[in-house]
Amino acid sequence: MDLGLEGCVAIVGGSSSGIGRACALALAREGCNVTLFARRQTLLDDAAAEIDGLGSGAGALAVAGDASDADALRVVVHRTLEQFGRLDILVNNTGGPPAGTFEDFGDEEWQNAWELTLMSTLRLTRFALPELRRSGRGRIVNITSSAVKEPIPGLPLSNTYRPGVIGWAKTLSQDEGPNGITVNSIAPGYINTDRLRSLYALADDPDQARRNDEAAIPLRRFGEPAEIAAAVAFLCSTQASYITGITVLVDGGLAKGLLS
Repeated sequence: MDLGLEGCVAIVGGSSSGIGRACALALAREGCNVTLFARRQTLLDDAAAEIDGLGSGAGALAVAGDASDADALRVVVHRTLEQFGRLDILVNNTGGPPAGTFEDFGDEEWQNAWELTLMSTLRLTRFALPELRRSGRGRIVNITSSAVKEPIPGLPLSNTYRPGVIGWAKTLSQDEGPNGITVNSIAPGYINTDRLRSLYALADDPDQARRNDEAAIPLRRFGEPAEIAAAVAFLCSTQASYITGITVLVDGGLAKGLLS
């Protein structure tokens, strides 16, 4: 299937590792030029070098910055336009807020999670929208969490702010449809990433905790970042031009609700 991504330009957040990096690579394999954005410059440079080595003709730009910093978000859009001259795709993705109980977090932790999980997505989209409208085939894909469908024990910050992204995205899809922009979200379940490994490290018996969770998944395994990236690439494609305002749960069948 031709996804119609050759020559397009994307900004992918959190692309130094894990799901974000997999998304950047999946788009680049289809010939899409990619700006990689995250905090760790060395890892971004490694990812950019990997894209350059694909032989797909896609270009890569590595821009380090903190997604919680509005100025850094302005810079990544500016540098993308400076390098590639256009912007067609925005993949909003950041690391998740810390685990804990409600009583573990004071105002500062709630504010930090607000800035990272919700406001970074809103701000970067606001800066990118004029170019996405100009594109005529703009795509916005938000990487969230299965917490938007079912709250996850021990993640009150994520359970609170990630559903806010979904409410905003649904609203934006209505507003930007007339401009040819689609707005969709991906809700990953258990995916093999550093984030997941760090959460298991908090358990008394990390290996057993992981085995217990794997056993609850109908496919009996965790997902891989590339499997999330494949869904993202499709939603960014011309083939998905009539899909907007949805949240795609990619969790191996774990959620049992009829509307999951």
